[in-house]
Amino acid sequence: MKKVIISGVSHPCLQTYLLAKGCIVVNQPSITRAELLIEIQDAIGLIVTTRIQVDKEIIDAAPNLQWIGRLGSGMEQIDVQYAAAKGILCISSPEGNSNAVAEHALGLLLNLMNKINSSHAALKGFKWTREESRGEELNGKTIGIIGFGHTGSAFAKLLSVFHTKVLAYDKYKTGFSKNHVYESTLEAIFEQADIVSLHIPLTSETNHFADDAFFNSFKNPIYFLNTCRGSVTDTAALLKAIENNKVKAAGLDVLENEKLDTYTDSEKKLLHQLLAKQNVIITPHTAGVTIDAHYKMSKILSEKLPL
Repeated sequence: MKKVIISGVSHPCLQTYLLAKGCIVVNQPSITRAELLIEIQDAIGLIVTTRIQVDKEIIDAAPNLQWIGRLGSGMEQIDVQYAAAKGILCISSPEGNSNAVAEHALGLLLNLMNKINSSHAALKGFKWTREESRGEELNGKTIGIIGFGHTGSAFAKLLSVFHTKVLAYDKYKTGFSKNHVYESTLEAIFEQADIVSLHIPLTSETNHFADDAFFNSFKNPIYFLNTCRGSVTDTAALLKAIENNKVKAAGLDVLENEKLDTYTDSEKKLLHQLLAKQNVIITPHTAGVTIDAHYKMSKILSEKLPL
């Protein structure tokens, strides 16, 4: 029996593919952790999103598990090292939503640079703020991209039509300078960047990567974008950097805590302070879940599964 559990929202093409391969599919996108611990006991495959932490307990409950498939990018929800030690293959599909995230980052940036949200809000209050809404052009700017994997490189590709200079830094990748993209150091980005966009995974190494020291290292005030993982940015440090004019404006698609119903009073205060600023835009982790990406993530993952 080839039982596969889909524990998150997926495109129907994934289940169709699994059925065609002779799998018994348990498609439960709202399955709880407790339910999964029971259901996974005889499964050979598990499809996950970011809802459930696949840790030692879950892996140990699945003696027949052969592979774990991650819809999208980012493997921080899975104990990959322990899974590998148990002979379990871990697969992801970052190619499926990299362009979606890149387009979202570009949308946030153009919105902030042209003050679209703030001028629209002023008009709702029956105020014609033409002079106050004077924006900046992206053309000719220097953009620092930190993390040059699938999404970072997709963002750089979109920026090519704006005649920008891209300084790309990736601690674990080299040899990618091409056309308008220059392999860079963090120091060069601190010195030259007008705009900075984060595209790095969340690890123990990158937690609060963008902290007080990070923001204080920039020579010039920057536009700051984070569409990767919320905890890569120290939210309190970002707020301070905005208030100290180290950051001109910020566009976020992710937060350190995305479960709003669990917020403490201090977390609520910090989020409200950010949302009250006209030069901040926050979206609810929607960059990588476009209609197109929803299909592509499932399709690409299905093609990688060892069935």
